Amino acid sequence: MGRTGTYSLKAALERLGRGPCHHMSSLDGDVDRIRGWEAAAQGERVAWDELLEGYQATVDWPSCYFWQELLDAYQDAKVILTVRDTGRWYASVRDTIYRSSHRQPGWPGMLMRLEDGACRGLRCRRRMCERVIWEGTFGARFGDPEYAMGVFEWHTAHVLAAVPADRLLVYEVCQGWEPLCDFLRVPVPDEPFPHLNDTAAFQSMAARRRRRVLTLRPPEPGGGQTAVR
Repeated sequence: MGRTGTYSLKAALERLGRGPCHHMSSLDGDVDRIRGWEAAAQGERVAWDELLEGYQATVDWPSCYFWQELLDAYQDAKVILTVRDTGRWYASVRDTIYRSSHRQPGWPGMLMRLEDGACRGLRCRRRMCERVIWEGTFGARFGDPEYAMGVFEWHTAHVLAAVPADRLLVYEVCQGWEPLCDFLRVPVPDEPFPHLNDTAAFQSMAARRRRRVLTLRPPEPGGGQTAVR
């Protein structure tokens, strides 16, 4: 699930030659692919090779919502289950993607409506997130911490039970390169592991995006992702 180090894992997999790696951030402006994920969330038949065309790996939402379908479609694929302390995970989701993609009451919701009106791609992605994450994964109950954390723990247990052990790595990004490289049978790079997109970095990125959208400025070079070593 998102906020378990998936952006760091995306960067690591790409460094190890397993890229491009799909991630929620890959959908910026890609309205056709966003609609494909939305159709999948509504139960339409999915041609996974078409939806994931151009990618060698996928992490984060929306993919993790369809992990069982992907497991069946790619029966030789390796599976990495990223894990994290449940309470810290919930706080991170609440303070980042929940606030930026779930329609909030009052002034935050008004800003979101302005953003959505100014940016079609952002509007489509938020709608898809609502269906896949907040309704599909959490049954519109993410605001109930006990329920949401129970869903997270159920997801972890279900993946552990369903994926054959020889295809599965249970992984915390704080473990760095060694377990990931051993699992993929590739050499360990002679460079620091990419620790990216913590809560502060996400909030800073979201604030820059909001200013850019509401003032109709072009994107900043480099996409605004911040590394945290």
